[in-house]
Amino acid sequence: MSTLFKIAWRNIWRNRRRTLITSASILFAVLMATFMNSIQKGAWDKMIDNVVNFYFGYAQVHENGYWDEQSIDKAFPLEDSLRELPAQIPELQRLVPRLESFALASYGASTMGVLVVGTDPATENGMTALEERLVDGRYLEGDRPEVLIAEGVGKNLKLTVGDTLVLISQGYHGVNAAGKYPIVGIVRFGSPELNKQMAYLPLPVAQQFYGANGLVTSLALQIADQDAVNEVVKATKERIGDEEYEVMKWQEMLPDLVQAKEVDTAGNYIILLILYVIIAFGIFGTILMMTKEREYEFGVLVAIGMNRWKLGLTVWLEIAMLGLIGAFAGIAASFPLVLYFHLHPLDFTEMSQEMADVYEKFGFEPIFPAAFEWDLFLNQALIVLLITTVLAFYPAFKIYRLQAVKAMRGEGV
Repeated sequence: MSTLFKIAWRNIWRNRRRTLITSASILFAVLMATFMNSIQKGAWDKMIDNVVNFYFGYAQVHENGYWDEQSIDKAFPLEDSLRELPAQIPELQRLVPRLESFALASYGASTMGVLVVGTDPATENGMTALEERLVDGRYLEGDRPEVLIAEGVGKNLKLTVGDTLVLISQGYHGVNAAGKYPIVGIVRFGSPELNKQMAYLPLPVAQQFYGANGLVTSLALQIADQDAVNEVVKATKERIGDEEYEVMKWQEMLPDLVQAKEVDTAGNYIILLILYVIIAFGIFGTILMMTKEREYEFGVLVAIGMNRWKLGLTVWLEIAMLGLIGAFAGIAASFPLVLYFHLHPLDFTEMSQEMADVYEKFGFEPIFPAAFEWDLFLNQALIVLLITTVLAFYPAFKIYRLQAVKAMRGEGV
């Protein structure tokens, strides 16, 4: 077998042009497939991060029925059994308590609806890095009666840092809720939907505003590893039960986002399948060319008594080696390309405002970074290599049916 490997290796370099053409076709196949997959995965990772990690978290605890009604009347006290969860579940880093409800925001003659979120500034920043999204002013400090607004709210109401925002709503069990709060900071979210409606108050201030002292509507769970979400949710349910509380993963809270990802991924698979078919025909064309060029050589070798099986295996090894060379070259070529678009994402706001507006309507920031993950490079290289090795059986099959005299006369293999 080692002798066949040596012969195959020497054969592929006897005709350097043919070797370079075949390897180049495999290289570009790996490059295109890897780049396409990395953009698709990177875009969805960015979208999910914008919507999920920027606010909702990868899991939340509510009172039973809260998520369907979204009513402040479903608020609950933050009991010790809930506070102790991070100490009991290793993968659970912290709890972010929130009191959430909608309110009418007013400034001068302008009004709009906003989602008021009462939260602990320190724990909120620890999970969502809210302070890093400041574009003006400062972050919330302690329990001061002040408000932090999203950039879209500021633009719609023509507000700046230092102005006073008036909030009017219905509080816990129908009490009147009204208050005036100075704006200390403006934040920008990656999700346009969040950017147009968010207003943050310190938790005690929001509880006083809504007449819900000591109550919260949700607990966002900060989880160290995204892969541990299912484990954390299961452990949380075991400790607090399901009679009073519900523990929901982001997939359950945002089923539309999950469905949109599945539809887009299915469409991407169809496009990849078409790409692989095109790739297969391109590689098969080079194999046909190689087989035709070497028909006289094959005829001579069979005529002098070389075993057809060994000859076919040698040719298969040649093409498999070409596939390996092309696959590794494809990884090497796609590495800097994917890295560049990982560091410098595609920004549709700079390319087409119409396309950017379409994505914003769905609540997504129109920025598409490439995912830089080793399995993307290896998977595409392995798929293209598999296609190449399967197609390599064609010349072996032709050699098996070879008629030596006709091959040497140039009458076809």
